[in-house]
Amino acid sequence: MSDRPLILWFRRDLRLADQPMLAAAADSGRPLVPVFILDPETEALGAAPKWRLGLSVAAFAKELEGLGARLVLRRGPALEVLRGLVAETGAGGVWWSRLYDPSSVARDTGVKAALRGAGIEARSFAGHLLHEPWEVETGTGGFYRVFTPYWKAVRGRGVAAPALAPKALRGMEWWPASDRVEDWRLGAAMNRGAEVVLRYQAVGEAAARAKLGVFLDGPVARYGKMRDYPGVAGTSRLSENLTYGEIGIREVWHAGLRARDEGKAGAEDFLRELAWREFSYHLMHHTPQITSGNWRPEWDGFPWRGDNEVAERWRRGMTGEPFVDAAMREMYVTGTMHNRARMIAGSYLTKHLLTHWKLGADWFADCLTDWDPAANAMGWQWVAGSGPDAAPYFRVFNPAGQAEKFDADARYRRRFIAELSKSPGPEALAYFDAVPRSWGLTPAQSYPKPVVDLAAGRAAALAAYAARNA
Repeated sequence: MSDRPLILWFRRDLRLADQPMLAAAADSGRPLVPVFILDPETEALGAAPKWRLGLSVAAFAKELEGLGARLVLRRGPALEVLRGLVAETGAGGVWWSRLYDPSSVARDTGVKAALRGAGIEARSFAGHLLHEPWEVETGTGGFYRVFTPYWKAVRGRGVAAPALAPKALRGMEWWPASDRVEDWRLGAAMNRGAEVVLRYQAVGEAAARAKLGVFLDGPVARYGKMRDYPGVAGTSRLSENLTYGEIGIREVWHAGLRARDEGKAGAEDFLRELAWREFSYHLMHHTPQITSGNWRPEWDGFPWRGDNEVAERWRRGMTGEPFVDAAMREMYVTGTMHNRARMIAGSYLTKHLLTHWKLGADWFADCLTDWDPAANAMGWQWVAGSGPDAAPYFRVFNPAGQAEKFDADARYRRRFIAELSKSPGPEALAYFDAVPRSWGLTPAQSYPKPVVDLAAGRAAALAAYAARNA
């Protein structure tokens, strides 16, 4: 076996445990050169996810140091950087964990071909998903287009046990030069919002595992019901950690299985939601156009509006619909948004305001610290009606009705909307510290009147759908 160093190219797999690529590299006994590359694809991330990624990179670098390794940071096109590191270190191979979005697939395919053409071992590993998207097939050998059959297919499918974190890594006798993550200024576009959102981030593997433990010790028991109530702590809040690979999906899945075996009622629903994440990647692999265009091509002629004045009101959390505005403000204050709130905010934009789902998807891609390319695309298309869903026509969420059902005590709305309370709390006020100064918003202003009558907006949406199908 060669003793030439291995370059380990980390991306969205910033953890030590449940890390197939790292486990195999540690077992090889070869010198390891961990690297994170700020390439054009990574530079293209939105403001919030790029900032949050920087926090994850910094935390992971410290974890590697504890095992005797260093995370080398380099900036530039991936292939150019990797070729340079191969020349510097004499490495005989480059390994990485797979990603599945179209831009990453294109980049990685080119990198693999070029390295192999130069006689360098180039190897990709699973690790971001429970099942590789091409491994789950229908009875006829095709891919699943509807979630329920997909769930039935994977529910009892075996999932490998997560690998333990290595206790030590063989590093280099000397280390290549490295950039400093601070010099990359990954949070520059966040401006003053970074200070506000930072309070709500649980960064790194230990924080993610602690969060999972808290969830399994309590909320999972009632997860099936309480996950729809944004005013209570009813979900795992692991989305940010799964996005950057700070915790392995196998570890989370097996923890969910143990909770189910222990009789915790909501564990089955939790496992189903993990499978929903898998399904989004399944679709993105087989139909990559889902990230940029209508999944159902028959929707290409639908008369959605482009950017407009009321869409800007939506972006600012100033529509006059409290549930919608609370959702948007939660995102600016915490960096994330409750899933029920995402559905309401998305439905309102695409149905009541008849604005294209891509505008909303792009805004979330800029503002969410837990932004995920597959989940974001599928979520927006599901709620808009242009994606994989059996009955999109009649699904127009009424924000007022949803608030009455899932936020009856207005806890969620009061938590994030200062104008609705005589004595607003710190999170409601933090919204005004997080958003751009150019918006000119202050807690002293009056809450706006609704930009559209809900009944009229629903009627207009249904009329547009009816005309499309005529």
